[in-house]
Amino acid sequence: MMEIGYGQQPEKNEEQLPPGFRFHPTDEELITYYLLKKVLDGSFTGRAIAEIDLNKCEPWQLPEKAKMGEKEWYFFSLRDRKYPTGLRTNRATDAGYWKATGKDREIYSSRTGSLVGMKKTLVFYRGRAPKGEKTNWVMHEYRLEGKFAYHFLSRSSKCHH
Repeated sequence: MMEIGYGQQPEKNEEQLPPGFRFHPTDEELITYYLLKKVLDGSFTGRAIAEIDLNKCEPWQLPEKAKMGEKEWYFFSLRDRKYPTGLRTNRATDAGYWKATGKDREIYSSRTGSLVGMKKTLVFYRGRAPKGEKTNWVMHEYRLEGKFAYHFLSRSSKCHH
């Protein structure tokens, strides 16, 4: 599951939430409620979370594919492996690639204290590695641990400096 964001765009499907309410779940809620439900029931659709193939979308195309959001957008996506028999994830698009920054962060249940998933932060670079040009697009990739680790929920955004 991934979160991606950029600029000011009118809220889509804003009528689904009462005035003043925004979709802003915690990391734990994204993993334990939305991502786990999606993995266990493929027909589950989060009201605010679209399904996309992140390798076929450039970051600047994501706002129009999102169900709602002004500065952050949420998506379900399956992991695309770089090599058929390998574990490495392919994060390339036609125009560039998503590069991990820092270490993965563990997400724990506030109720049980158990590890429920991981969060990885990525930045989009235009061009090809290692000479890609860093952009302001940031993605937070959430994944379950274990046998369901190939499912993602992402939250994306564009940072403004």
